[in-house]
Amino acid sequence: MQGKIIILSAPSGSGKSTVIKQIIDDEALKLGFSVSATSRSPRTGEVHGREYYFISDEEFLRRIEAGDFVEWEEVYAGTHYGTLASEVERVTGAGRNLIMDIDVKGGINVKNRYGARALSIFIMPPDVETLSRRLHARATDSEEVIERRLAKAEYEMSFSPQYDLTVVNDDLATAVEQVRRAILDFIS
Repeated sequence: MQGKIIILSAPSGSGKSTVIKQIIDDEALKLGFSVSATSRSPRTGEVHGREYYFISDEEFLRRIEAGDFVEWEEVYAGTHYGTLASEVERVTGAGRNLIMDIDVKGGINVKNRYGARALSIFIMPPDVETLSRRLHARATDSEEVIERRLAKAEYEMSFSPQYDLTVVNDDLATAVEQVRRAILDFIS
């Protein structure tokens, strides 16, 4: 039996990756993780094929032209992210439900492509001030990058009504349970 597709999108620092880490091993959800491709450089501790497929921008553009992606986006100037069609088939073909940690526009594109086979969930930060504190606490980006991410976050939050469900992450345990319950309802 082919698996379904679960889309999680959120502004950077909203807790999306943390939510996914909390539910990924819940066997009732039968989740398989989609490894996205990106043209950005790896951050400290990131491994090719685990967090992302790190490929050059030239290779990324060539693969867009070849139709290898189900979604892709130039998230920041010169930095592309996307999901390879081979990743969708690898996970869903094995009977797992694919969980996709992707950009807002990519999430909308995947939902449009797969329709009722996909559930789209938007993780919303409680407010921009909380988001700023979270990004600073991560200590992975320069102040300039954080400011760009905050400006982009406000834009991204305007897309939340296009998602099947919006979960406000003001309490992690509650947000995790809301996402878990939504997935269980969807795959049942």
